Amino acid sequence: MSSKAEIDVVTAEFFGAFDNRGGATADLDRIRRLVLPGGVITMTGPQFTVYTVDGFIEPRRRLLAEGRLVEFSEWETSERTEIAGDVASRFGEYRKSGVLDGEPFEGGGTKTIQFVRTPEGWRITAFAWYDQP
Repeated sequence: MSSKAEIDVVTAEFFGAFDNRGGATADLDRIRRLVLPGGVITMTGPQFTVYTVDGFIEPRRRLLAEGRLVEFSEWETSERTEIAGDVASRFGEYRKSGVLDGEPFEGGGTKTIQFVRTPEGWRITAFAWYDQP
Protein backbone atom coordinates (compact mmCIF):
# COMPACT_ATOMS: atom_id res chain seq x y z
CA MET A 1 0.00 0.00 0.00
CA SER A 2 1.33 3.46 -0.84
CA SER A 3 2.04 6.03 1.87
CA LYS A 4 -0.86 8.14 0.61
CA ALA A 5 -3.23 5.18 0.81
CA GLU A 6 -2.04 4.38 4.35
CA ILE A 7 -2.57 8.01 5.40
CA ASP A 8 -6.04 7.93 3.84
CA VAL A 9 -6.85 4.85 5.96
CA VAL A 10 -5.54 6.44 9.19
CA THR A 11 -7.55 9.60 8.46
CA ALA A 12 -10.76 7.65 7.78
CA GLU A 13 -10.22 5.63 10.98
CA PHE A 14 -9.75 8.86 12.91
CA PHE A 15 -13.00 10.37 11.62
CA GLY A 16 -14.80 7.06 12.18
CA ALA A 17 -13.79 6.88 15.85
CA PHE A 18 -16.57 9.35 16.74
CA ASP A 19 -19.40 7.59 14.86
CA ASN A 20 -22.30 6.49 17.05
CA ARG A 21 -25.04 6.20 14.43
CA GLY A 22 -27.61 3.45 14.73
CA GLY A 23 -26.88 2.93 18.42
CA ALA A 24 -23.21 2.04 17.81
CA THR A 25 -20.66 2.88 20.48
CA ALA A 26 -18.05 5.43 19.39
CA ASP A 27 -14.58 3.84 19.42
CA LEU A 28 -12.58 6.68 20.96
CA ASP A 29 -9.90 4.33 22.26
CA ARG A 30 -8.87 3.97 18.62
CA ILE A 31 -7.52 7.53 18.86
CA ARG A 32 -4.85 6.31 21.28
CA ARG A 33 -3.63 3.94 18.55
CA LEU A 34 -3.78 6.55 15.79
CA VAL A 35 -2.25 9.52 17.65
CA LEU A 36 1.20 9.29 19.24
CA PRO A 37 1.07 9.48 23.07
CA GLY A 38 2.60 12.97 23.13
CA GLY A 39 0.38 14.22 20.31
CA VAL A 40 -0.93 17.78 20.41
CA ILE A 41 -4.57 18.50 19.60
CA THR A 42 -5.73 22.09 19.11
CA MET A 43 -9.16 23.64 18.66
CA THR A 44 -9.01 27.21 17.39
CA GLY A 45 -12.49 28.28 18.36
CA PRO A 46 -14.89 29.24 19.69
CA GLN A 47 -12.46 29.02 22.60
CA PHE A 48 -8.81 28.32 21.73
CA THR A 49 -7.90 25.07 23.50
CA VAL A 50 -4.85 22.77 23.41
CA TYR A 51 -5.42 19.16 24.47
CA THR A 52 -3.37 16.12 25.34
CA VAL A 53 -4.64 12.89 23.80
CA ASP A 54 -6.47 11.87 27.01
CA GLY A 55 -7.69 15.42 27.59
CA PHE A 56 -9.26 15.35 24.14
CA ILE A 57 -10.81 11.88 24.40
CA GLU A 58 -12.49 11.93 27.80
CA PRO A 59 -15.00 14.80 27.36
CA ARG A 60 -15.95 13.41 23.94
CA ARG A 61 -16.41 9.95 25.40
CA ARG A 62 -18.91 11.35 27.91
CA LEU A 63 -20.72 13.39 25.26
CA LEU A 64 -21.04 10.43 22.87
CA ALA A 65 -21.73 7.72 25.47
CA GLU A 66 -24.15 9.47 27.83
CA GLY A 67 -26.81 10.17 25.20
CA ARG A 68 -26.34 13.92 24.72
CA LEU A 69 -24.87 13.45 21.23
CA VAL A 70 -26.44 10.66 19.16
CA GLU A 71 -26.52 9.69 15.49
CA PHE A 72 -23.22 11.53 15.14
CA SER A 73 -20.74 11.17 12.34
CA GLU A 74 -18.13 13.31 10.65
CA TRP A 75 -16.38 12.79 7.35
CA GLU A 76 -13.76 14.37 5.17
CA THR A 77 -15.07 16.12 2.05
CA SER A 78 -11.79 17.24 0.47
CA GLU A 79 -8.10 17.02 1.25
CA ARG A 80 -4.61 17.65 0.05
CA THR A 81 -1.74 15.63 1.43
CA GLU A 82 1.96 16.30 1.08
CA ILE A 83 4.46 13.56 1.90
CA ALA A 84 8.20 14.07 2.29
CA GLY A 85 9.99 10.90 3.33
CA ASP A 86 8.67 9.92 6.75
CA VAL A 87 6.63 13.05 7.43
CA ALA A 88 3.31 14.15 5.96
CA SER A 89 0.83 16.95 6.30
CA ARG A 90 -2.86 16.85 5.38
CA PHE A 91 -5.20 19.81 5.09
CA GLY A 92 -8.88 19.04 4.61
CA GLU A 93 -12.46 20.12 4.85
CA TYR A 94 -15.02 18.04 6.73
CA ARG A 95 -18.72 17.85 7.51
CA LYS A 96 -20.50 16.51 10.57
CA SER A 97 -24.06 15.82 11.65
CA GLY A 98 -25.90 14.43 14.62
CA VAL A 99 -28.49 15.15 17.29
CA LEU A 100 -27.21 17.18 20.26
CA ASP A 101 -29.48 17.48 23.30
CA GLY A 102 -32.44 16.44 21.14
CA GLU A 103 -31.75 18.98 18.37
CA PRO A 104 -30.51 17.87 14.92
CA PHE A 105 -27.48 19.77 13.67
CA GLU A 106 -25.04 19.86 10.79
CA GLY A 107 -21.74 21.64 10.51
CA GLY A 108 -18.30 21.57 9.04
CA GLY A 109 -14.87 23.00 9.17
CA THR A 110 -11.22 22.54 8.42
CA LYS A 111 -8.69 20.13 9.93
CA THR A 112 -4.95 19.94 9.52
CA ILE A 113 -3.26 16.70 10.49
CA GLN A 114 0.48 16.02 10.83
CA PHE A 115 1.76 12.46 10.39
CA VAL A 116 5.01 10.55 10.83
CA ARG A 117 5.91 7.07 9.66
CA THR A 118 6.64 4.86 12.69
CA PRO A 119 7.74 1.21 12.78
CA GLU A 120 3.99 0.39 13.13
CA GLY A 121 2.97 2.59 10.16
CA TRP A 122 1.76 6.15 9.76
CA ARG A 123 0.56 7.85 12.95
CA ILE A 124 -0.78 11.30 13.82
CA THR A 125 1.58 13.59 15.72
CA ALA A 126 -0.73 16.61 15.85
CA PHE A 127 -4.00 17.91 14.54
CA ALA A 128 -5.89 21.16 14.72
CA TRP A 129 -9.36 22.12 13.65
CA TYR A 130 -11.59 25.07 13.02
CA ASP A 131 -15.38 24.69 13.00
CA GLN A 132 -17.17 27.06 10.67
CA PRO A 133 -19.75 29.20 12.50
